[in-house]
Amino acid sequence: MKRSILAVGVLAFLTVTATRVSAQTQDTTQKTTTTTTTTTTEGASDVVGALASNADYTTALSAVKAAGLDSVLKTGGPYTIFAPNNITLSNLPAGKLDSLMKDPAKLATILKGHVVTGKYGKAEIIKALNAGKGKATLTTIDGQTLTLSVTSDKKLQLANAAGNTAQVILFDLIGANGIVNGVNGVLMPTK
Repeated sequence: MKRSILAVGVLAFLTVTATRVSAQTQDTTQKTTTTTTTTTTEGASDVVGALASNADYTTALSAVKAAGLDSVLKTGGPYTIFAPNNITLSNLPAGKLDSLMKDPAKLATILKGHVVTGKYGKAEIIKALNAGKGKATLTTIDGQTLTLSVTSDKKLQLANAAGNTAQVILFDLIGANGIVNGVNGVLMPTK
């Protein structure tokens, strides 16, 4: 009898110890896909800070600074930036990004086509799409029109007047004066 109680005790101890060891050694470094909604509850000090809060958007942040738009976007607002991620910007034709980074005026023109006045997080976009029966238009800070729609595979798509499109792949990086949503394309303006 004593042996069976001792055996049960040892078995329970080993089970608890194995569970703790297993919990301590689980891999928590797995990355989530960028299609997951990300919400920063406290928010950054401004929309540029929100852009800086995600490592997948460092190239867009560098572009905003190179174009001199960071000072504009840090004040006023609210703004929504539809920011191309690092992969998207690295897929531009060879030398294109480098030449744009050296031409602040041209770079600013392109970037302004990705920034709208107003806070359009996921909830606000859904509301606008419902009100517009599946379509919504937003005006960029330089007066261009962006059209929001839902694709047949239920993804949110942006289109500019030139016909360039991008899908939203990240929602709701929140700053005090706006929101950043990530996109997988560059909305080049008409020439």
